[in-house]
Amino acid sequence: MKNIILTLSLAICLVAVVNAQDYKTGIGLRGGLYNGLTIKHFISQTSALEGLISTRWSGFELTGLFEIHNQAFDVERLNWYYGAGAHVGSYNGDNTNWGNSGTSYIVIGIDGILGIEYNFKEIPVNIGLDWKPALNLIGYSHFFGDGGALSVRYIF
Repeated sequence: MKNIILTLSLAICLVAVVNAQDYKTGIGLRGGLYNGLTIKHFISQTSALEGLISTRWSGFELTGLFEIHNQAFDVERLNWYYGAGAHVGSYNGDNTNWGNSGTSYIVIGIDGILGIEYNFKEIPVNIGLDWKPALNLIGYSHFFGDGGALSVRYIF
């Protein structure tokens, strides 16, 4: 009898854990001052990896982030998250208000992220709003606090 109760309890816990996360992977568009593509993949029930490809100043930036997700305000399918990561990119100085004309900048830096997202139940879509500050360490060394964006992802 103890084995049956233990097995049944374990099965219920596994079902609860499997249903705790609404999706495994999401791919979509990210719009803000840095426009681009986003892909987020969960590696556990509460942690995810997110990759961003963004454009700005006639250049590009590749960003990788590790994120921790938690339910927000006891609302089903609404999660807040935070995390950190790094980026590498290239900017054209002719198209910036801070760079030297005729100069291209290769940059490497660190990023943070704080956001909230909602996963729709009726359709496989996720919408998120976040703030992603960045600090360039190599290249044009500067802090950029204007990395807010709205993301819309197809989730599966």
